[in-house]
Amino acid sequence: METAEFVAILDREGRSLATAAEQAGTDAKVPTCPDWQVSDLLRHTGMVHRWAASFVAEGHTSYQPFGDPPDLDGAALLTWFREGHGRLVDTLTTASPDVRCWQFLPAPSPLAFWARRQAHETAVHRFDAESARGGTPTGIGPAFAADGIDELLLGFHARDRSKARTPEPRVLRVRATDADAVWTVRLSPEPPVARRGDAGPGEEADCEVAGPVAELNLALWNRLPFPAVTGDTSVADLWRAKSAV
Repeated sequence: METAEFVAILDREGRSLATAAEQAGTDAKVPTCPDWQVSDLLRHTGMVHRWAASFVAEGHTSYQPFGDPPDLDGAALLTWFREGHGRLVDTLTTASPDVRCWQFLPAPSPLAFWARRQAHETAVHRFDAESARGGTPTGIGPAFAADGIDELLLGFHARDRSKARTPEPRVLRVRATDADAVWTVRLSPEPPVARRGDAGPGEEADCEVAGPVAELNLALWNRLPFPAVTGDTSVADLWRAKSAV
């Protein structure tokens, strides 16, 4: 997917998040994040948006800490969120393609990284806001959902900080039933090693999770149960217990 596509998705998802949050009310509980109310969701995502925009706009080449969350609620908090989201979209839209700044996952460029990361960040939290509101959630396209799984498995969990580990080697297969997309994840005492494709010779899966790719993406982010699990279900249970990033 191209950077412009990610920015367009970020724009749409952020607007939908704000609408769902407004409909739910900032004091509503967020079922997918049991310790949060909608106000916490808005503060978190709004802080992330401002943090991300600062790297691109100010050219920071090293990690910068988050700022303090705002002491706002209700309509004022929603306005603050919308302002930060709009600023991020504008920053990514107008930035030079060769801007240099810090990033924490491999990507063709820093701009490509931040557009992709913030599109997926916002899409997952939009789902959180819709879970608080209730009703039918907004769908996402299979290409974007598959890219989200790529980012999570091949990016986030390739890092040393991943806790998705097993004492003995195990293989988890993730299979989309509505797209030509399969991932194989080798779990061990080391960080997971994931790749696109079925298990190879001598690498048969101990557990397979399968379902529509958009549902799998949310399930791997622990927002939904896995649509279907076959084989050793303890591997899927371990993922749910250890895969937070």
